[in-house]
Amino acid sequence: MNLNVKIKRLHPTVTLPHYASDAAAGMDLHAAIDAPTVIPAHSRVRIPCGFAIAPQRNDIAALLFARSGLAHKKGLVPSNAVGVVDADYRGEVMVSVSNTGDEDYIMQPDERFAQMVFVPVYIASMTEVDNLDETERGAGGFGSTGV
Repeated sequence: MNLNVKIKRLHPTVTLPHYASDAAAGMDLHAAIDAPTVIPAHSRVRIPCGFAIAPQRNDIAALLFARSGLAHKKGLVPSNAVGVVDADYRGEVMVSVSNTGDEDYIMQPDERFAQMVFVPVYIASMTEVDNLDETERGAGGFGSTGV
């Protein structure tokens, strides 16, 4: 499925988001920073991406995820686990990055550090009720179905 998204460059030298392969789900995001930036161990730093977007549909959101290699090898992950860019947001896309590792990480200008995936959004209509349908699982959670 294809989606038209307008993009505005906000940083003159930023590499715009792109897919690294034909079957990639996420577009790589590059750090729009002018100089190497230290992300101290066990801390957070907001990294600008240098662009703003405007999906041509309101039922779409962009989700910001870690790049698996940086997450596994260096402990760099979005501070809120998954960032959400709503369809009506027109500001600069940024990622708050947490360094969960034990060593400082030095992010380089234009480094690929996160990925963006576009997903459909369903607007829920909530109906208050006195009882919910019974299921076999019921209220069991947090490991109640086994390991």
